Amino acid sequence: MNTMYESRAETRPATPGRARTMVWDAPVRVFHWLMVLTFAGAYLTAESERYRLLHVTLGYTMAGLVAFRLAWGLVGTRHARFHSFVRGPGAVLQYLGSILRGRPKHYSGHNPAGALAIVALLALAAFVTLSGWATYGEVAGHWMEETHEALACAMLAVVAVHVAGVIAGSIVHRENLVGSMLTGRKAAPAGEGIRHAWRSVAILMVAAVLGFWWVQLDGPSRAPGTAPAIARDHEHH
Repeated sequence: MNTMYESRAETRPATPGRARTMVWDAPVRVFHWLMVLTFAGAYLTAESERYRLLHVTLGYTMAGLVAFRLAWGLVGTRHARFHSFVRGPGAVLQYLGSILRGRPKHYSGHNPAGALAIVALLALAAFVTLSGWATYGEVAGHWMEETHEALACAMLAVVAVHVAGVIAGSIVHRENLVGSMLTGRKAAPAGEGIRHAWRSVAILMVAAVLGFWWVQLDGPSRAPGTAPAIARDHEHH
């Protein structure tokens, strides 16, 4: 793994002419887009009895992704590690102040405001899936279902703020932040880049997710009475 040190911040905006360096490894990028897919799918199927199993499957997938990201935040590549981008409120205020002054600090990895949104999303995703498990398993009363829905709405609100921040950051820093989460490259000094993309880990992630989906969604169809019985029992209840 790479050595542990923080990303350097620059007080000038990124420009199209600057070199683009690999900063996001493949597991971080795959995690990001799988989280987008699973949360969107789970949110859209939340009120449907017909897609109850899909909703639960996507929720469990999100929980697994959060667990992976927590581990990767400790042992992953340079900009994936929490110590490189999680900062205190003071750093967030300084970053926002630099934007207001017209001299935004440019970070090779996550900026302090974006890091705050990431931590909030990870925490909310964990509580959403935990409350969803308790609701589905009828561990608690109706209040748990309401808590689950409230947490999901809070997560959606943070997602909206995060997306707005990405758009604003792309404009302020004059770089395509969405594109960088696809390619892994950002405008940054070569010394701020990572050596390995760890595509093998990303491939294993995708294989694990697809395998879990196959077991969850296709397995019951090959075992008569399982998935239909669950649906009938839930509808009856």
